[in-house]
Amino acid sequence: MIIDSHVHLKHGDAQKTEYSAETIVKTMDTVGIDKSIVFAMSTSASRSIEMANEAVGKFPHRLIPYAYALPSYESVVLDHLDQAILELGFRGIKIHAGECTLADYVIDPVMDLAGKRGVPCLIDCLGRYEPIERMAEKFPRTKIIVAHLGRYLCREEALIERFIRLAEGHENVLLDASGVVITDKIREAVDRIGSERVIFGTDGPHESPDTVTYARTELDKIRSLNLKPKDQAAVLGGTIAGLLDL
Repeated sequence: MIIDSHVHLKHGDAQKTEYSAETIVKTMDTVGIDKSIVFAMSTSASRSIEMANEAVGKFPHRLIPYAYALPSYESVVLDHLDQAILELGFRGIKIHAGECTLADYVIDPVMDLAGKRGVPCLIDCLGRYEPIERMAEKFPRTKIIVAHLGRYLCREEALIERFIRLAEGHENVLLDASGVVITDKIREAVDRIGSERVIFGTDGPHESPDTVTYARTELDKIRSLNLKPKDQAAVLGGTIAGLLDL
């Protein structure tokens, strides 16, 4: 089973682009993706939960919801997240450093909640290593999925290396391979921390050049690594399926 672990209903780009559940599933069908994890950002936590819940309601066997944590007001956001997980069946939490500080007094309650509820946090940290290192050490039972092996479209091998080393030393750290342009580092991560902690995602949809070509390119990126069949299967879906008990 192929699972795209990183799909936006609403993006964080300048245009705050939105894609419907129908567009996402049509793209999945054309490319050959069985399930996708969806979330919305650039909006409130409550609205993001509504958007993901609506999308999953249309395609319950294809889409998997994550809540979006924008913890400006701690108690309210935690209530929203808890309700999404316990009552609506959301399977994880997305955090983006472009919209939310990773300072301990803001993010730690979210990390603690994720650990208590047994759901992972997919974090786009924008290449900020120290906050991820601190969280990995403070919250060992919270699964942290580092988006883009650390930073989107990163061309600094040294920075990616730091995040791979962090994962080597902390079993609760996993690496998301979306938006990675130094593809050899994905294979290196598999070799060093195991395919059970490297996860495929597209960070789509994108219309450059079109949603189908974009998704297929990200999928082919993993296939081009010539991983062992069991490792490729794990990266493309087995790892996240195991993490979420799918």
